[in-house]
Amino acid sequence: MNSFANLFNSQTIAPSAFLTILFSLVLALLAGLFIAFIYKRNYRGVMYSNNFALTLVMMTLITCPVVMCIRESIQLSMGMVGALSIVRFRTAVKDPLDTAYMFWALTMGILLGAGQFFLTACAVVGIGLLITLLVKIQSKGTNSYLLVVRMGEEAEKAANQLINGIKVHELKSKSVSANGIEATYEVRLDKPDALLNKLNALNGVYDATLVSYQGEAV
Repeated sequence: MNSFANLFNSQTIAPSAFLTILFSLVLALLAGLFIAFIYKRNYRGVMYSNNFALTLVMMTLITCPVVMCIRESIQLSMGMVGALSIVRFRTAVKDPLDTAYMFWALTMGILLGAGQFFLTACAVVGIGLLITLLVKIQSKGTNSYLLVVRMGEEAEKAANQLINGIKVHELKSKSVSANGIEATYEVRLDKPDALLNKLNALNGVYDATLVSYQGEAV
C-alpha cells in the first residue's frame, strides 16, 4: 500500500491538479482548432490536406502535456531534450508557409503547458489575424498561372508575340514533335480569359490551358 502511495508522490504533477490539466488540454484543443481553421481559411494551394490540418491540432495537444510534465523537473527536461535530439523528421513540406503553421502550433502547446494562458490567447489571436491580413493583401495582386500552349509551327511566331506582350512571363519548357509544339510558360495575368481567347483565335493553335500556379514570379 505504501509503495502504491509513493508511486503518486513521485509524480511531477500531482493528481490534485486534474482540473488544471483538463483545462490546459481543452485550451490546447481550441487553440489547435483555431490554427487549423486559419490554415483552411487562408490556404491558396491546389490540393488542401485535411491530414495536415489535423496534424496542427494534434501537435498543439501533444506538446501541451509534454511541457507540463517537464516544467517542474530539470532532470526530465534534460532527458527530453536528449530524446528529441535523435528524432529525424523526413516528411517533405510542400509549402514553406506550412512550416510556420507547425511552429505556431508547437508554440501554442508550449505556452499552454507552461501555464501562460493570457500570452497564449494574445499570440493565437494576433498571429491568426496577421496571417489573414497578409494573405488578403497578397491575394489582391496579379495571379500567377502556368500557360500550356499546343500549336503548329506556323502559329509559334504569332503566339510568342502575344505572350511577349505580358509584363511577367517566363518560358518553362518546350517540346517539339511530329504532332506540333507544346510550350509551358509562367505568367502573371489580371484577365486570364482575354489571353486564352486571343491564343485560341490564332490559326494553328490547337489549344491553350491556364493552370493556377503558387510559385514565385519575379
